[in-house]
Amino acid sequence: MFEIVIILALLMGNGLFAMAEIALVSAKKARLKSMADAGNRGAAEALELLSEPSQFLSTVQIGITLVGIVAGSYGGQSLTPLLAPWIEPLPILGAWSTTIAYGSVIAFLTYLSLVIGELIPKRFAMMWPEGISARMAAPMATLSFLAKPAVWFLTKSTDLGLRIFGMRPNPEDSGVTRDEVTVLVREATIAGSIQRAESELVEGVFELSELGVSDLMTPRPKIVWLRADDAHDKIWHKIVVSAHSHFPVYESNRDQVIGVVSVKSMYAQLAAGIPVRLRDVAMPPLIVPETQSALKLLHTFKTTGTHVALVVDEFGSVVGLVTLIDLMEAIVGDMPSRNERLQAVIKPRSDGTWLVDAMVDIEKLTEELPGLKLPEGDYQTLAGFIIDRLECIPEEGDELVHEGYRFEVLDMDGRRIDKVLIAGIKKSDGKFEVK
Repeated sequence: MFEIVIILALLMGNGLFAMAEIALVSAKKARLKSMADAGNRGAAEALELLSEPSQFLSTVQIGITLVGIVAGSYGGQSLTPLLAPWIEPLPILGAWSTTIAYGSVIAFLTYLSLVIGELIPKRFAMMWPEGISARMAAPMATLSFLAKPAVWFLTKSTDLGLRIFGMRPNPEDSGVTRDEVTVLVREATIAGSIQRAESELVEGVFELSELGVSDLMTPRPKIVWLRADDAHDKIWHKIVVSAHSHFPVYESNRDQVIGVVSVKSMYAQLAAGIPVRLRDVAMPPLIVPETQSALKLLHTFKTTGTHVALVVDEFGSVVGLVTLIDLMEAIVGDMPSRNERLQAVIKPRSDGTWLVDAMVDIEKLTEELPGLKLPEGDYQTLAGFIIDRLECIPEEGDELVHEGYRFEVLDMDGRRIDKVLIAGIKKSDGKFEVK
């Protein structure tokens, strides 16, 4: 009976080593890090063990190998004499009673070793990897320290074996890649542990790293500009109808920007009873190149405390304006203003024509108007297409016909086309007529 207790204790020791190995290998570092940050000392020790996997795995293999050898040797020598007398009286088998008893003991010990020493402990480890890792880390760390000389020898032998086969350990391979994080987030969303909105935010942050300032900025033609010497009464209507919050202030031309004003600063002046002078409330502009990445711009906003920047090209000309809201929209999606929700960029009219904002994107226009195909060119908006075809700055009332549609310039904002009326035309009796 004493021999059986010893053998079961050895097999359970083998199971503890196997359970610790699978638990630490299966544990997610992110969860262990979270547990360690919450004050779980065992989780912190588990992370230290995972930082040197060769040493930990070598310790486990030493323990499993030693326990297996001792259990097999001790079990064979102690249990064979107890089983042989039961086989010896049997006819035919009695002559080989010792051999049969030894083989039977080895087979039984192998069965117990697989079930008690491997399968059950590993199943437990796979069900609760982080919790078991935190509990087993301290004793495994102690064993690793005691077995350090043997572990060092086995680690060097393993590295030598890898080099013989042309492989070298690469510590960077243990890091979690962006694709792996994306897959984990999507799996968590499907499982219900992460909400879909949270998943979209994570993917939005990753997409932000691929964007540049030029992808997010408000292009120059859509910026609402304020002249430095203009009186407040003259510019107030322009500010109100624009639905913007920041406006660049310039002197003689729009490349000579002296600052950026906000609606908040102007309102503060009015509330205090102080006449608004743009030169007084304009803040020095933050200038960034159009080639700058969105993530770098976000860092610039954080360090400077400025949440709006002017974007310039390689020649120093202002090509756009970008704000912190633009960066946030790149992560969470577009947040249209109330006016944008109420007003359509392409507005169908009762007479079958369309009233269109000239700054509408060409792709959106061709999607909305059936059968319209615009040739590729050095332009992105409807205004650019009209100027390209007319080869001049148009005036109100100018028209052109293309692909069965007539484009009429209805309104000009200085030299910029503001509104365009588009009408479909159909062929009747060999002539084109407006619908």
